[in-house]
Amino acid sequence: MELRFRPQAVVFDMDGLMLDSERALMGCLEHTAQQRGYVLPHPLLLSLIGSSDATTRQKLADVLGFERTDALLAASYARYAGIVDAGVPLRPGIIELLELLREHEMPRAVATATRSPLAQRKLEAAGLLQYFQFVATSSDVAHSKPAPDIYLHAARGLGVPPAHCLALEDSPTGVRAALAAGMTTIQIPDLLEPDEEVRGYGHHITASLHDVRELLQQWLPVSAA
Repeated sequence: MELRFRPQAVVFDMDGLMLDSERALMGCLEHTAQQRGYVLPHPLLLSLIGSSDATTRQKLADVLGFERTDALLAASYARYAGIVDAGVPLRPGIIELLELLREHEMPRAVATATRSPLAQRKLEAAGLLQYFQFVATSSDVAHSKPAPDIYLHAARGLGVPPAHCLALEDSPTGVRAALAAGMTTIQIPDLLEPDEEVRGYGHHITASLHDVRELLQQWLPVSAA
């Protein structure tokens, strides 16, 4: 993988990229469903990755109906809140990457489909909020991912044109959003591996945030000015 330009800013997805939250939330949904006497198919849970709250609710309701879905989500999110407040585990390599970018004063933003209050809580509890100049959430825009709105809002917040931003994503939904915004995009898959269609988008795909850090080091001076 080769990055052909020096980005002027880096925009990060949150869930599944920086935080190991997809796995935690899926566990809450599975456990709560089992307590209520039904099983959520694993492919259904995987299809929720990167989805907005409205899309998640609709997909679950297609299987369970809205009444059971709303009860399931309320109980699952209550369980998940305890994990958030304790600090969701970090994905490998995220601190090293953020420290590198901060050292070199590279502007950084978050672009997440999570709504604002919860996004801020997650980032602060995990110790990540300090690394970012701007946080763009689904609360700030009319359309969530895969629409480009959140990424465009993040670029405006940093004052950097989207074409000069590097976007980091884990999910196909997020990749589509970042590409639609005109950003160079690297996907670091977590629970959901890119299929043939996703690989056809033409973006970069790599195994870890450590790889991204090494890639960016090629464009950064040995020491910050």
